[in-house]
Amino acid sequence: MHCNLINGEWRGGQPAIVNRNPSDLDDVVGDYASASAADMRDAVAAARATFPAWSRSTPQQRADILDAAGNEILARKIELGTLLAREEGKTLPEAIGEVARAGQIFKFFAGEALRQQGELLDSVRPGVEVLISREPVGVVGLITPWNFPIAIPAWKSAPALAFGNCVVMKPAELVPGSAWALADILQRAGLPAGVFNLVMGSGRVLGPALLDAGIDALSFTGSQATGERLAADCAARGIKVQLEMGGKNPLLIADDAQLEQAVECAINGAFYSTGQRCTASSRIIVCHGIHDAFVARLAERTAALRVGHALDSASQIGPVASEAQLAGNLSYVDKGLADGASLLCGGERLTLATRGYYQSPALFAGCTPQMAISREEIFGPVAAVLRADDYEHALALANDTPFGLAAGICTQSLALATHFRRHAEAGMVMVNLPTAGVDYHVPFGGRKGSSHGPREQGRYAAEFYTTVKTSYLGL
Repeated sequence: MHCNLINGEWRGGQPAIVNRNPSDLDDVVGDYASASAADMRDAVAAARATFPAWSRSTPQQRADILDAAGNEILARKIELGTLLAREEGKTLPEAIGEVARAGQIFKFFAGEALRQQGELLDSVRPGVEVLISREPVGVVGLITPWNFPIAIPAWKSAPALAFGNCVVMKPAELVPGSAWALADILQRAGLPAGVFNLVMGSGRVLGPALLDAGIDALSFTGSQATGERLAADCAARGIKVQLEMGGKNPLLIADDAQLEQAVECAINGAFYSTGQRCTASSRIIVCHGIHDAFVARLAERTAALRVGHALDSASQIGPVASEAQLAGNLSYVDKGLADGASLLCGGERLTLATRGYYQSPALFAGCTPQMAISREEIFGPVAAVLRADDYEHALALANDTPFGLAAGICTQSLALATHFRRHAEAGMVMVNLPTAGVDYHVPFGGRKGSSHGPREQGRYAAEFYTTVKTSYLGL
């Protein structure tokens, strides 16, 4: 059994989490220990006890450990990518790409550990100088989702450790394997006992226990409903909080868009990774002049996508991650039909050579802004096409959402691209690119109901994982 990591020791727990391959339900990836509320308290206590020493460790010590972890992740990217594909269902090339990104994140933050900056200012009073510096927050709880089982744990834990915090990570119960592999790598890279703790199991048990145990900050990626509850709980306890809660991201196709480029952006953004990305473009807003040609070509490309086993080199789309997620996807197909949208292709559960959670990508046209498939995050391979009269109408439709994570436009006009970049109500804007797909060295996050608190990734990660201290020096 793969155990929890608490205070530098591997600790078992029951019941076992049976990690099954969504491409082949007869393939058991492994058994993983479930932690109890008492285990969570022990993990937080261990992090608290070791924080004074770790927070005062040298930047070089932290950089060396993170760099070693990044190097091992990159050296094992095929092995770890295969593990990720087996437990989450991404196609193998996507899974290997995610692992490589995790390694690059650790190496980037190894550098950030050495690049911490401050400010020295003259006071308004004579003979006084002001030093502004950053210090680690303390014990940070990390709750990570199932759709990026190593990249998101990496982009949360790497900056937390780089800036001198201690970590208690609770990965999604559906995909413990990649998080366990990351914990094992960090343990062997030389982290002192208690600096990084991995606590696996039920979110209903471990989430409240994490907050009750007395952490200083919480970074969460998951559903909007859970995020809102955590925000309220953290506010009541005075815990610093960072939330990423999804999106309903628009891809605007202007009349002057290059057709094949626009279709490729839509296919990638809506259906790759089985649509299980918070940045997926599940609302495709198409201007009247290009609408019919675009929709015809998009339907042709969507129907031709090859759904199959994640490890099959012929597969373009892997399985849905779980039975519950598949049921939710299919229920949205039913809602779309009931609301009067036209199902152009897909939307069926598929029976393939191995038992798995397979679904054909669903493409709807004739959608209106009020339909559930146009407004609610589905988190699966279901895309809704809305017709717009012109660019201004399309922009209004793009912004007509309670979410604001990512937004994209396909156009050959610099003027339209510039206008959209400035007026799209989203934290990230893509021009002639899929809405899904971001770099690890720049800030990630959104507006409105998508995000709360400081941005993740890049130099902006310091805003969450550090606190500012102002010191006055009398000369």
